[in-house]
Amino acid sequence: MIKALGSRIHISSADNDISMEYYSQVGDLLHSPAVKDLAGWGQHMHTSRLQHSINVSYYSFLICRKMGLDARATARGGLLHDLFFFDWRELRLTRGDHVRLHPQHALENAKAITALNDMEQDIIENHMWPCSKRVRYKETLVVSFVDKFCAVTEFFDYVRLYIRGLGCPLR
Repeated sequence: MIKALGSRIHISSADNDISMEYYSQVGDLLHSPAVKDLAGWGQHMHTSRLQHSINVSYYSFLICRKMGLDARATARGGLLHDLFFFDWRELRLTRGDHVRLHPQHALENAKAITALNDMEQDIIENHMWPCSKRVRYKETLVVSFVDKFCAVTEFFDYVRLYIRGLGCPLR
């Protein structure tokens, strides 16, 4: 079962209306081979890129739902925002190159697996705001802020595991 970091609710749980609503928006993407492949790529210390994408997608969905924004586009764009298959450290990219290039790769890969509306494209392309172009939607800003929050949370989850002596399975 899949759940967001820090959440007790399984995303595909039939016992929870909000998780069922979320899953109805992204279930097709979660079952796509490209999205499943993200499980093999490390993101922030021990977190897989798939788990990170689920974290960003789920919490962005909850925030946009509460704010009356487009929760569906946010959930889908958030899930696909890091749909790229390289390790920037191994390619010897600078941080600036990674910030600029990985959203473009993610957008190309996302377009290959599903149709995207303008908002979903903006979310994927500009989730690295303020280092990216001008954002066009409030939902993009939500994903951008949640992405940063999740990165910090995932790092401290690693620190917690490291202190407990559980090591680092992914990097």
